[in-house]
Amino acid sequence: MALTWLFDLDNTLHPASSRVFPYINQQMTAFIMAELGLDEAEAHRLRQHYWQRYGATLHGLQRHHAIAANHFLTSTHPLSALLPLLEKPAGVGQLLRYLPGRKVVFSNGPKHYVEAVTKKLGLHPHLLAHFGVECLRLRPKPKQAAYLTVLHRLGVRAVDCVMVEDTVENLRPAKQLGMTTVWLHQQPRRPPYVDYRITALPQLARLSLRIAKQTTIVV
Repeated sequence: MALTWLFDLDNTLHPASSRVFPYINQQMTAFIMAELGLDEAEAHRLRQHYWQRYGATLHGLQRHHAIAANHFLTSTHPLSALLPLLEKPAGVGQLLRYLPGRKVVFSNGPKHYVEAVTKKLGLHPHLLAHFGVECLRLRPKPKQAAYLTVLHRLGVRAVDCVMVEDTVENLRPAKQLGMTTVWLHQQPRRPPYVDYRITALPQLARLSLRIAKQTTIVV
């Protein structure tokens, strides 16, 4: 079976920290202020609390305030405002084009955002599938159920997959299931559940040859 590459989106396939993430966080706080009638400081505190407790602000809003998922996701990820903030990463399109195997996006972002971002960046033609949080039944990474859903939907085994992430905590369940894990980060030390560390995504081109040699997968 061909190798399947599972890519995170934000801060993996494109840089998001400087412009995209701050805007989304601002929108989430504004949404909570409007929906729950809170001031900015309290809305920010509640957003952080739910993120730390449940792994996603949305889960807390659903559980405690009956907020509809689609309402939250569309309100906090407006494409007309977000797409102009994107920074096109150098060499990523070429990498995806020539990387052997199937390429998939596996993101905690909403699907409309995931698809729009990859299309805007010119990456869409190289990707087999796009998994947003709705596709994961609103159970985001690092919940193991999210990974199992993706494997089931793709019809692949974990041992035939390579997961590429900037968030190291999301690689732990991937490794536990048997995936090869690649951490995109500047941190020189890596935990034992990370197989490889890279500092720039185009480094995967050379690394893919090494991964293929160490597996029984025919690519």
